[in-house]
Amino acid sequence: NRTTLGTRPFVNNTVSWSNEAFDCTVTSGNLKQIDAGSGSVVGVNNLNEAFVLIDNVFTKISMSLNHFSVGPAGQLGVNSANNIFKFQSGSFIQFPGDQIIAGVNMHDDIFCINSNDKWPSSTTPWVQLNGRLKYYSCGPHSCWGVNNDQIYIRRVIFVNIPGSLSMIEVATDGSVFGVNYQGNLYQRTGVTRSKPDGTGWQEIVACPNGHQHVSFDLGVLWVVCVDGSIRTCTL
Repeated sequence: NRTTLGTRPFVNNTVSWSNEAFDCTVTSGNLKQIDAGSGSVVGVNNLNEAFVLIDNVFTKISMSLNHFSVGPAGQLGVNSANNIFKFQSGSFIQFPGDQIIAGVNMHDDIFCINSNDKWPSSTTPWVQLNGRLKYYSCGPHSCWGVNNDQIYIRRVIFVNIPGSLSMIEVATDGSVFGVNYQGNLYQRTGVTRSKPDGTGWQEIVACPNGHQHVSFDLGVLWVVCVDGSIRTCTL
């Protein structure tokens, strides 16, 4: 169940193989969405069943979610009614609003919250940002989003970045990964604190038949393939 797969950087609209390779392992389970952060990994399958990785096993928890996320702010999920829940003290607690700490709602409106504020609370200071995005993710250096396969990074305003992606994830170390509508997986190269927009896109091949979702934490790339299978890859 272990394969070594390469990366493909784009150069002058042509594709050439690099010498860098990922060591990928098939992980037991089947998901449609995955998220890794702060040493934890969570996910959701096609039945909207939620899972947490415990002792290297994706363990089902008693919560139905459309999307499950984890990071420095904790474990948060959204159900089919677009309600938001935070996992704390052994159970999920609903809190006000129909947005995530940094995310979008059903209307593609963009919202963020100061994670230093005490929440959940009836006075949680949700801030709506100008623009529309279908997917939004934030890290220590920047926030990225996609809409109609176009890629944006937030400055004072949202600035378009060349390329095409259907989902994008920013890791807690600032790394940026995404998947396009064709199931191709990419990493943004050259991302630093002083240059959060990076310099280019490098294709990564982790799944033999295409990629569906991706996340990255602590040097491990977590990938959901188009058939729902899960692969973990390390450099």
